Amino acid sequence: MKPNPANIHYESRREFLWRMGGGLGGVALAHLLGQQNLLAETAAKTNNSLSTPAIDLNGGLHHPAKAKRVVQLFMNGGASQCDTFDYKPELIKRSGQKFDPGSKVESATGTPGNIMKSPYDWKQHGQSGRWVSSIFPHIATCVDDLAFIMSMASKTNVHGPGVYMQNTGFVLPGFPCMGAWISYGLGSVNQNLPTFVVLPDSRGLPYNSKGSFSSGFLPVAHQGTIIKASSPNPIADLFPPDAAKYITKQSEQEGLALLNKLNREHQSHWQGDSRLDARIASYELAAKMQLSAPDVLDLTGETEATKRLYGLDEKVTEDFGRNCLTARRLLERDVRFVQVWSGMAGATGNWDNHADIGKELPFIANSMDKPAAALVKDLKARGMLEDTLIIWTTEFGRMPFSQGSTGRDHNGGTFVSWLAGAGIKGGVAFGESDEWSWKALKPTYCYDLHATILHLLGIDHTKLTFRHNGSNRRLTDVHGEIIPEILA
Repeated sequence: MKPNPANIHYESRREFLWRMGGGLGGVALAHLLGQQNLLAETAAKTNNSLSTPAIDLNGGLHHPAKAKRVVQLFMNGGASQCDTFDYKPELIKRSGQKFDPGSKVESATGTPGNIMKSPYDWKQHGQSGRWVSSIFPHIATCVDDLAFIMSMASKTNVHGPGVYMQNTGFVLPGFPCMGAWISYGLGSVNQNLPTFVVLPDSRGLPYNSKGSFSSGFLPVAHQGTIIKASSPNPIADLFPPDAAKYITKQSEQEGLALLNKLNREHQSHWQGDSRLDARIASYELAAKMQLSAPDVLDLTGETEATKRLYGLDEKVTEDFGRNCLTARRLLERDVRFVQVWSGMAGATGNWDNHADIGKELPFIANSMDKPAAALVKDLKARGMLEDTLIIWTTEFGRMPFSQGSTGRDHNGGTFVSWLAGAGIKGGVAFGESDEWSWKALKPTYCYDLHATILHLLGIDHTKLTFRHNGSNRRLTDVHGEIIPEILA
């Protein structure tokens, strides 16, 4: 008999067979329970994979889902509610007068000016009679499919924290964004494409850069994958550079096999570190994307009518239109969450209209209006709107009084978001701001919006949690109420 200096316990044949059989039985039982959605809450807490769905795709994590996938259109910079969707006759009536609501008035970056009416005309649209300004002629044709939240509010009027709050529920960095939470909770539907895709403005990343689509303390595998649809190289490092002729298909496979072996060996010494898991998963996904991604990004198969619908034939709408059309193609292939950004970081060229609302807003509004309306109409025509949720939002609104002569300053007191598609009651509006469009009468925060979105995806927002630093963290923190008034 050989010595056993390490005092290692060697199992008998009987013990080995018993453990093996019991383990396989457990796997089989878990599979059967999973098919009946009886492992939902456990799956939500343990699903760290990019490619393994935690639920039955036709069901939901905690209750039957209305939405299978989500596309979020984010207006970076603070879209002016009182020049777009929040019609206020008092602003027209009292334009030029001193703004005196009876309480202290502060401005984020300047001195409060006089009341300033919108330079755009207003008109009611659709059977619902929804007021929309002339800045959005195309979205105006979709109002009967949209549900407006007229009382959105933020806890900050600073861009970075505001963008964080709308995406993560917190004004500070380090927290997972909604797309990461959805990826963590529901997993992927298409194993050949990322679960969470980000399509930034072609001119640059938004405020907070990549922090706005971070996985925070969730496993890194759930962060957003950036695709620059208008770039000659839409996905960075997906293919070898043209100069690297020595890289062949065979050498690449051999290199990946060696890398995988080294990674696994390294991983054995760092159990529990999700970064290496995410890196390995990203390599595996990248290999699959080399085949699937080029097809998604190739718009040559789209009809000319579809390209015109999204505005690809017009310079002002081409970039955002390409992103929206790419988003539709990703959704068709069951990418779970797609985020499309309008506007990059900076003081101009986005929705941050401090100097002149009449000159600055048309550029960014015109670039977004036609493609966003096209996305609603296209998904509806294809029957995809029934299980796809569309969200249009921004980080905060703008003031009803002037900044300088004709600009508007940041306003966390009220702004507008709208939703369309799966489980949404079209043609309705929830909440309202005061007579000035200065403050929401009863604020609706991101927590309520996030709770409603998760609800439509079959998730109870109070149960989707992740243990971090001794606390069960969640997207809605300790807040959040579903908004039943906008649900079908």
